[in-house]
Amino acid sequence: MSVLPTVRRNASRFLLALSLIGASTAFLAPPAGATDGARRPSTATGDSVSDPLVTGPIASTSPVGDPSHGYPFLATDVNLAAAGYVEQEFFISGTATRYATRGTDTAVVISTDQPYATRIVVRRPLSDDKFNGVVLAEWNNVSNQWDQEVDWFQSHEHLIREGYAWVGVSAQRAGLHSATGLRAWSPTRYGALDVTVGGTVTDDSLSYDIFSQAVKAVRSPAGVAPLGRLSPPRYVIATGHSQSAGRLANYFNGIQPLANVVDAVVLHGGGGVLRTDLTTPVFRINSEGDVASGILSAAARAQADSPVLRAWEVAGASHGDWKLITDYGPLRKRDIGSYPGGYPGEPQTCALPSLSRIPQHMVQNAVYDHTVNWVAYGLQPPTAPKIQMTGSTPPAVARDDLGLALGGIRLAQHEVPLRVNSGSNTGPGFCFLDGSSLPLTDAQLAVLHPTVQSYVVESVAVTMANVRAGYVPEDVTRDPAWYSDIRYLIAEYVAAGRIAEHVGAALEARLRPAERAGTAGDERPTIVLLGHLADQAEALITEDPAARDAVLRVSEALIALRRHEAERTDG
Repeated sequence: MSVLPTVRRNASRFLLALSLIGASTAFLAPPAGATDGARRPSTATGDSVSDPLVTGPIASTSPVGDPSHGYPFLATDVNLAAAGYVEQEFFISGTATRYATRGTDTAVVISTDQPYATRIVVRRPLSDDKFNGVVLAEWNNVSNQWDQEVDWFQSHEHLIREGYAWVGVSAQRAGLHSATGLRAWSPTRYGALDVTVGGTVTDDSLSYDIFSQAVKAVRSPAGVAPLGRLSPPRYVIATGHSQSAGRLANYFNGIQPLANVVDAVVLHGGGGVLRTDLTTPVFRINSEGDVASGILSAAARAQADSPVLRAWEVAGASHGDWKLITDYGPLRKRDIGSYPGGYPGEPQTCALPSLSRIPQHMVQNAVYDHTVNWVAYGLQPPTAPKIQMTGSTPPAVARDDLGLALGGIRLAQHEVPLRVNSGSNTGPGFCFLDGSSLPLTDAQLAVLHPTVQSYVVESVAVTMANVRAGYVPEDVTRDPAWYSDIRYLIAEYVAAGRIAEHVGAALEARLRPAERAGTAGDERPTIVLLGHLADQAEALITEDPAARDAVLRVSEALIALRRHEAERTDG
């Protein structure tokens, strides 16, 4: 039986959730050199922000996936209950102020007392002993004309493991009022929501105060508490991707000086020029694709790091990438009816195979943890080199002979390549944002990595250097992407006829328990189980040595990384 259906079903979600049980206890551990007593109290009060009326949690009236749509749009398919988490939806309503943002100046009031009603989705620990005290408030992206929670898709495994609460905010018109927005998707559930004052407000000038009020409801509720019985959060960090990063840049410049309701802002994949006279920390993380496409403007990119600004760029990564699309795809198919471009098994429309495989989310995970330490302990994140350019108008990325970007944060998947991953591509729709990923040929791999061990040594060295630099979390080897990458690699070789289907199925059977142990942080069993996988690959893939070595490279490299982790934790 082919392993491809297993890949398409994303069957590891349940195993992942089980592995996260008991993974987090109370607040994030103080970083080296800091103590709990050194933690700073939040200075974000939100005193000037109005308290909205919170209603909920809103009950589901149908099973998830039912055509009647009596459940939250894009309800997660992660088994939150197994990880000690819950998903709940709330409606918030009240009157908001319309603001006009003005570049890096403080926003000005257009009008006040404008009625609105919208929703927030909360995914949180059930109990305080799993809650780290930090809420990530995501400004939902509406580029597709419906809500999309990009940062949740990218980082949810890490957020659950570390005990964050996540709140998605529907602040913009398109997410509610477009032909594919919430009101059209489920008139019964969402028909009363309105951020246009009955169609009289035709811009997003209300969105900023709506976002502030949503955060206020979470951090200091005046009635129904969206976090339930959890203790009030110590810190709230605003986060958003692409268009949402642009909105949050406006928010940071124009609204935060007035509202003072968030402790920090993370801008992912964009965001404009930022003012430099505020004390609120702001962290930019951008892919090679954001730099190459100009989504991150030259003026914004030119801003230097400072005590309150940090900017990281990830070489080889794309604006929309493999992790996002493979996590988001099944939910979009369920709730919208179609997979996003580049989803495995769907027709490819871009000039090159779309979606960079560089796991930028590992860097994003570190960004969130650094941001917490920044606001909690005053520890500034490390600086990082920028991607090298050969031109700025239009932007042109400097590349090596293979076409790999130079400079930037360089994960092992880029610095020790098995594929040429790029942030750039051409073709219809979002091809220019999705980047590309082209497997190296057998001949190229033989030159770059003459032996399996030569690849292992170099890959491990680069990964451990990134851990030491702080560009990825210390527990990066628990990330499920290491295992899904092996799964997809095997599936690709099966699809190409280079690994027999029964061999692929046997390898998958070895991979599943290794993934369960690995994402749970059980080092010794993981090493043994991955060793069984490597032994099977060596024993069963006999007719195609290059295919055998392809599987051995990634499995042996992960074994070596887990050994490093075991030595670190034992020491």
